[in-house]
Amino acid sequence: MSTVTAQFLKRPVFRILSEVAAERKVRAFVIGGYVRDCFLGRPCNDIDVVVEGSGVDFAEAVGERLHKKVSYFKNFGTAMLRFDGDEIEFVGARKESYRRESRKPIVEDGTIEDDQMRRDFTINAMAFSLQKDDFGALIDPFGGIRDLAAGIIRTPLDPDTTYSDDPLRMLRAVRFAAKLSTGELTFRIVPESMESMRRMADRLSILSRERIAEELDKMLVTDRPSLAFQLLDSAELLPRILPELSALKGVETVDGRGHKDNFAHTLAVTDNIRREDVAPQEGRDHLLWLRWAALLHDIGKPASKRYDKAVGWTFHGHDVIGARMVPPIFRRLALSMDEMKYVAKLVRLHLRPIALVDDGVTDSAVRRLLFDAGDDIDDLMLLCNADITSKNEAKVARIKSNFELVRRKLVEVEEKDAIRNFKNPITGEYVMQVYGIPPCREIGQLKEMVKEAILDGVIGNDFAQADGYMRLRAPELGLKAVQ
Repeated sequence: MSTVTAQFLKRPVFRILSEVAAERKVRAFVIGGYVRDCFLGRPCNDIDVVVEGSGVDFAEAVGERLHKKVSYFKNFGTAMLRFDGDEIEFVGARKESYRRESRKPIVEDGTIEDDQMRRDFTINAMAFSLQKDDFGALIDPFGGIRDLAAGIIRTPLDPDTTYSDDPLRMLRAVRFAAKLSTGELTFRIVPESMESMRRMADRLSILSRERIAEELDKMLVTDRPSLAFQLLDSAELLPRILPELSALKGVETVDGRGHKDNFAHTLAVTDNIRREDVAPQEGRDHLLWLRWAALLHDIGKPASKRYDKAVGWTFHGHDVIGARMVPPIFRRLALSMDEMKYVAKLVRLHLRPIALVDDGVTDSAVRRLLFDAGDDIDDLMLLCNADITSKNEAKVARIKSNFELVRRKLVEVEEKDAIRNFKNPITGEYVMQVYGIPPCREIGQLKEMVKEAILDGVIGNDFAQADGYMRLRAPELGLKAVQ
């Protein structure tokens, strides 16, 4: 066994797996992501074990040896157990064949060679032997180690066959290229594979919307999601998945005046939402949904684009139009409808902070922004900062300085007026009590008057001032106090 592979199999579990394989007289191998990540120097606690025989029976034997509970997934013919912080999944070696109308394969028992041939990419087809006589030997029939070093995504077999059989692999190719890229090495999909993806693009139609959304989510939480969406565009997959994003491409010129490429700008903004700037939230992938907001923040621009000879290109109202486009996109991709409200809100409000800068920062404008954004005000400011992509360094510095002014004003106003989670001091029940009236339209009108007065700074956000203002304005609505 080479020194290189030996270091990857030092965990006690690998020796135990080898011993069980010898006892049961079967061949077992570690395959896939664990092997790939070992050579990349990335931590990995997900270990896939393939067995020439029954993976479930092998898992049972390992579970008995380790005194660990085994979980079974009968639909997939797999089993899993946890040991020393690792999640180990077992499956029997398989060979697969496909029907054109489905990505679900017809599965037969096979050898390690068969199993490697059915893998999506060469870098995911590498295996370590767990046999005692060649423990740790690298089995790499398709040159995965070479492709890994060169930063190449390549299919083991003909890409047309690979992508036609399971079109999800086209999205996985894009996702792996983005996920594995670093500052030192950008992974690329080989040209013949890209050409195949263009030919096979219509095969995306057999995928469930949930599987497509899952891959998009994984692309969005990579360090540079722009790489993934550039590849989706180049492979001509983007119009079939997110035509609204694809529509942002291109620059139109009239009278020698053009606008920026909104597609390139959008990808830059998405990259600018940095993982380290986004506070983790329990039970929620905060980075993911903020990145979705960044990705969709300008989708209203194609519908709002106009050319004015006096000022050039304008996109008035693209924030409102874009917010209206978010729900249909989320429904189409079966994304979280709860998170849809969050994303739509950020898209709708993403111009507001910069408008404060342009118009001068007044307390009233800040109160209204705080009221509309609520607890998402910090995320909105992150998005707005990410939206600054000008190559003019002086302009960027000026805008960022103005944003700091807005931030300070937000803090000051919030501390003074507590608007962020605004609750009207005047309730409907109180109005009915004071004026002796049943539920009616005037109650809502009166509450709205009070709310607007607080947001405009006419009165403070407290009950005494709100009550006084209510009694002052009530006669306009024909209301007389009974107490």
